[in-house]
Amino acid sequence: MVTPTILIVDDRADIIVSAQFVLEDNGYQAIGAKSPYDAKDIIEQNNISIILLDMNYSLDTTSGDEGLEFLAWLQKSEYNIAVVAMTAWSNVELAVKAMQLGAGDFIEKPWKNQRLLQVISQQLELSGLKQQNKKLAQRLEPSEQFGFQWQSCCMTDLLQQIESVAAADVSILLTGENGTGKSQLAQHIHQYSSRSTEPFISVNMGAISESLFESEMFGHNKGAFTDAKTDRIGRFELANKGTIFLDEIANIPLSQQAKLLRVLETGEYEVLGSSKTLRTNVRIISATNGDVNAMIGKDEFREDLLYRLNTIEFRLPPLRARQQDIIPLAEHFLEQYRVKYNREVSTISAHAKQALTTYHWPGNIRELSHLTERAVLLAKHSELVVSDFNLKSQDAATSINMMTLEQAERLLLKQALSNTDGNMTHAAKLLGLTKSSMYRRLEKYDDIQK
Repeated sequence: MVTPTILIVDDRADIIVSAQFVLEDNGYQAIGAKSPYDAKDIIEQNNISIILLDMNYSLDTTSGDEGLEFLAWLQKSEYNIAVVAMTAWSNVELAVKAMQLGAGDFIEKPWKNQRLLQVISQQLELSGLKQQNKKLAQRLEPSEQFGFQWQSCCMTDLLQQIESVAAADVSILLTGENGTGKSQLAQHIHQYSSRSTEPFISVNMGAISESLFESEMFGHNKGAFTDAKTDRIGRFELANKGTIFLDEIANIPLSQQAKLLRVLETGEYEVLGSSKTLRTNVRIISATNGDVNAMIGKDEFREDLLYRLNTIEFRLPPLRARQQDIIPLAEHFLEQYRVKYNREVSTISAHAKQALTTYHWPGNIRELSHLTERAVLLAKHSELVVSDFNLKSQDAATSINMMTLEQAERLLLKQALSNTDGNMTHAAKLLGLTKSSMYRRLEKYDDIQK
C-alpha cells in the first residue's frame, strides 16, 4: 500500500516542521513548501495525496488572497488533490471562499493534533471514494459500440422510435433474445438522453445473489453484516443523476422486488447499517429475454413492478431477422479484432459472406462477435473464408426453410428410409404417416428408391 504524501504549504518553517512531526509519527510522508509558488513545482514532481494550505502569507497576512489564488489555479489544473485550508485568523468568510474553490475542510492554527489527524483521515477517505466513483464512471460510461449505421429497415425504424423518446426521461424496457444487443441499445438511449453527461451504471441482475441484493443496489456501512469490512457505495448512488441499466431484470428474486419497487416509486432507500433515508434521481432502463407476463401469471414477478419498468417497451429483433446488418457487423468486428490482436486479416471472402448471411445465428450478435474474433485469431490468410468461422451445422428445420415444399418432402422421405434401412412401415411411422400415405408419396417421387 502506498503511503499518502501530505504537502504542507506555509511561509513559517516552524509550522511546517511541527506538522511534519505529527504526520510522520502517524505514518504519513510530509513535504514542506514555503509558498504557493513553490508548491506548484512540488506538485508537478511528486504524487501528493493532500495539501495543507495556509491561506495567508507575508505579502498579505489577513485577506487570504494568495491562498485563494492557489486554490483557483489548482481547480483549473489537471491535478485532483484534496485541500485542507488553514489560517491563524478565525474568518468564516474566508473559509467559505476556500470551500467554494475546492477546499475540502478548514482548520485553525494552532491546531489540535487529534483534529488535524481526523481531518486528514476524512479527506483521504473522501478522496478515495471520489477516485473510485471516477473509475467506475469511466469504466461504465457509454461508448460507441458499432462503427457503422444500421442498414436493416427493422433496426433503423427501431432506432428512430428510440431516439424520439430518449430525451423524455421515461422508463424503458428492452426485450429480445440473448445476444441481440440490448445493453448496447441501453447505452445508445443514455447517449441521446438529457442525462448523457452523467453516469451510466449497468447492473447484471442475474449475477447478484439474493443475500447481497441490498448491499449491491443500495450500499452498506462498515459492520452492517459479518463480511462488511468497509463501506460500499450502492449502484443507485453511483448512478445518481444519470441512468441505471438493470439487465436480466426477470432474475430478481420475488423477495427483493418490493425493495426495488420502492426506490423506483419514491426514489428513497436506506444503506444497509444506516437508518438515514437517502434519495436518488435516476433514469431506469431494464432488459430481459424472459417472458415477464408469463412470470406474473405464475406469481414469480410483481405486476406493479413491471408497470414501473415498461412505460415504453422496445423489442429487439434477432440477428436472423436483420440480414442486411450481418456483413457490416462482421466487418466491424473483423476490424476491431484485427487491430486488437495485430493480425494481417483485412477481408471476408464472398463465399464466407454468403454463409454468414444464410446462417441462423442462435446466439445473435454475441455469437457473431465471438466467431469473428476466433476467425481473426486462427486465420491462415489475409482473407477470411467459410471454414475460418467454424459455423455450426444448421438443424434440419432451418435447412428445410431454405427449400421448396417439394424439396423438403423429398428430403424427409429419403432421410426416413435411410434411418430405417428401407423399412416402409417404420419409415411411415417415423414421419407420422399411414402406410398408404407413405406409398402414395413414394409413387409421386419414384426416383427415391432407385
